[in-house]
Amino acid sequence: MTLIYPVVLSGGTGSRLWPVSRSQMPKQLMPFLSEHSLLQETVLRLAGVDGIAPPLVISNSDHRFMIAAQLQELGITPSAHVLEPVGRNTAAAAAVAATLVGDIDADGILLLLPADHHIADTEAFQQAVLAGAVQARAGHIVTFGITPRSPETGYGYIKRGAALDDGAFAVAQFCEKPDLARAKAFLAEGGYDWNSGIFMVRADVLAREMKAHCPEILAKSASAVAGSFRDLDFLRLDEPAFQACPSEPIDTAVMERTANAVVMPLDIGWSDVGSWNALWELGEKDRSGNVISGDVMAVDTEETYIRGNGRLVATLGVKDLVIVDTGDAVLIADKERVQDVRGLVTKLKDLGRTEHEIHDRVHRPWGFYESIEAGDRYQVKHLMVKPGASLSLQMHHHRAEHWVVVKGTARVVLGNREMLISENESTYIPIGTPHRLENPGKVPLSIIEVQSGCYLGEDDIVRFDDVYGRIEEKPGH
Repeated sequence: MTLIYPVVLSGGTGSRLWPVSRSQMPKQLMPFLSEHSLLQETVLRLAGVDGIAPPLVISNSDHRFMIAAQLQELGITPSAHVLEPVGRNTAAAAAVAATLVGDIDADGILLLLPADHHIADTEAFQQAVLAGAVQARAGHIVTFGITPRSPETGYGYIKRGAALDDGAFAVAQFCEKPDLARAKAFLAEGGYDWNSGIFMVRADVLAREMKAHCPEILAKSASAVAGSFRDLDFLRLDEPAFQACPSEPIDTAVMERTANAVVMPLDIGWSDVGSWNALWELGEKDRSGNVISGDVMAVDTEETYIRGNGRLVATLGVKDLVIVDTGDAVLIADKERVQDVRGLVTKLKDLGRTEHEIHDRVHRPWGFYESIEAGDRYQVKHLMVKPGASLSLQMHHHRAEHWVVVKGTARVVLGNREMLISENESTYIPIGTPHRLENPGKVPLSIIEVQSGCYLGEDDIVRFDDVYGRIEEKPGH
């Protein structure tokens, strides 16, 4: 039986869901509609289905440990976790997948899946994948169209052609995102579906189509795979080869040019979770049409999305708003303007602020740290180190640190000394002293870290040794 290889594409940043989604913790790694992140939902959707191989994940390097931890939570080991040195859009990622799978199973079927989508009807989606595999085995490139619910202007559309077997249609035309009048015309005419960005194709067929329509993307991606190397559990693509690859979505690089595309229309409760308005539409509403999570008191409030983060959020006499509190930032927006949140993020970047990039809580492969307070020449942080994990052996040129253990036991390397520090004990790390923090226990280790000095930036770190291979990377604990 020909195997189906899910290819999870996890390269986006989801800036329209700021302030929850940020470049260092993008929307696919966050839970919005269940206890699982969108990436975990994507992987779980096909777990245990006969004929489905373990997922092949393609991401950037910054998110690799968070993705690995989320897959580990599910007990899922990917067939490969490929790291892109730079973003080159979905055509290059698809070419990488076709090369990797083609080397071991030329007839293997790629199922290209964005990591940040929501599908309500999992069973119907699984059935659609198995039906799509029939078309893919026959040599077609299958795209899944979503039955439109409204004249949406944020999606591309697919016009159906002649009917084929198993509920598929030939693709008559791919249509760019329309204006409202054209979108209404599509719905009135019928036979149009939203483009979901989910594709199925045999590895050898995709390679052949890319060689015909975008040969440079295929060649550079294949070179990047040929020059790739293992780094722990990850596969790093060759940087010069991949950097030279043109950046283009698979839609324009292949789908709009091939004569071999078919579309399978689906009604499966799909959403690309592209805005706060989409989350309001998907969420469970109260009698006043509000979608609420967190500690919220909503009085005379209607048709509003409210997301709290620990502290109380109170509203009075408002309607049609999005209110999102993340502790270090609060977004208040008209629901009709949520597509413009991306512009706010751009402005934050232009102003040199950091709220678009990181949360107060910053995840690391060993655990996380979060800022508690900062002032002139001092900063206080909370560090959580997972059992068995350790920070890098490092030193700082401009700051000293004082560590206080509040839970668990810490093993500390300080210069030439090694010591164990228990709860309510502390140690001092002078400027310029090599040091390392490790959790030798079986419970999470909590540390209060007090930094003092003339410069407290995360780039004041010199790493000497790191179990996660981060010595040459940008600094940060």
